Amino acid sequence: MPKEKKASIVSLEHVVSRIFLIRGQKVMLDADLADLYGVTTKRLNEQVKRNIDRFPSDFMFQMNVKEHDSLRSQFATLKHGRGQHRKYLPYVFTEHGAIMAASVLDSERAVQISIYVVRAFVQLREMLSSNKALARKLNELERKLTTHDHAITELIEAIHQIMTPPEPKKKRPIGFAPWSDK
Repeated sequence: MPKEKKASIVSLEHVVSRIFLIRGQKVMLDADLADLYGVTTKRLNEQVKRNIDRFPSDFMFQMNVKEHDSLRSQFATLKHGRGQHRKYLPYVFTEHGAIMAASVLDSERAVQISIYVVRAFVQLREMLSSNKALARKLNELERKLTTHDHAITELIEAIHQIMTPPEPKKKRPIGFAPWSDK
């Protein structure tokens, strides 16, 4: 079992860094969740399987090979040695699944850390919603600028036309001229 950590040592940024987007959902890997809760991944998965009726598909699901390979390729290093790699595809837990996992583990540390996990998911949700709002405002501004840019360009062209005096017409000389204008 990993060394016991105090709940106060875990920073919110540390928990946020362990949240991934898979299948359009923000999730945490079973190994990361087990590490935070102070248990082995095997122990966490055993408890989940014993209480599988508490984990519907929107709380927890198992990654497929393609998702696992994609996520694994994002990590630059792998541990060396026998028994360092997983035999089975990892499970991932949504925010609700992480809280439910804390309740089935039934340890004081799991309950304390679940508060950090919930706060991390909330912080991530707020960041994403603020980015969406910012992107929406930027698109609106871009549309307005496009229409305003066109209007400004037309206005500048009109001012240039007014500022440029028309070329003088060739005047006929005063008086009788025996020559003709052709």
